[in-house]
Amino acid sequence: MPDAADPAPMNARRKFRREGEERRRQDLIDATLDSVAEHGLRGATVRTIALRAGVTAGLIRHYFPGKEDLLQEAYAALMGRMTEQAKAALVMDDASPRQRLAAFVTANLNAPIIDQRVFSLWATFLGRAGADPTLARAHREGYLGFRNEVEAVVAEVLAAERRKPDAAELRRHAIAINAIIDGLWIEGCLAGEMFSQGELAAIGIKAVEAELGLGPLE
Repeated sequence: MPDAADPAPMNARRKFRREGEERRRQDLIDATLDSVAEHGLRGATVRTIALRAGVTAGLIRHYFPGKEDLLQEAYAALMGRMTEQAKAALVMDDASPRQRLAAFVTANLNAPIIDQRVFSLWATFLGRAGADPTLARAHREGYLGFRNEVEAVVAEVLAAERRKPDAAELRRHAIAINAIIDGLWIEGCLAGEMFSQGELAAIGIKAVEAELGLGPLE
């Protein structure tokens, strides 16, 4: 019979296996993004992705039922990583809500979020989303996830200004701010050399503060 010490090692092995499986999924997603960047959506076949990842096509099918499922996961991961990188800028000790807002906008308008490869991948997936329901769903979920983060930041800023916006007003602000950031992000990705260091972020912060009706910082 196993002694009382056995369950802990068994649990540890199961946890290790789960972490390994998740790591392999992420590796396959990364290989998919690399393949799409190099070959486009059509050229990123299961075989191409398998070669890039150094695995068999059968292993890919163990994790993803088909290529479309893998592409959906890859697109969702791409947008999710961008949102997480922007959210990381919100972790600021002793910062005011307006300072956190400025940091969030700045993060979205600088590397690594402003990046030609990231833009190329985003545009490639988006170009097919209109005809592919799985990619359309991934895009919608990514967009709403980012917009929810914007709403949360805006709510903090307006609360600090002693304003009490309702849900509809927060939604309108988030839609507008998302559009401001998106437009400047595209410009930065396509023609970053045209702008001085920090110029896009400064423009973005000013536009966002104007959208929210904020006066100058005292």
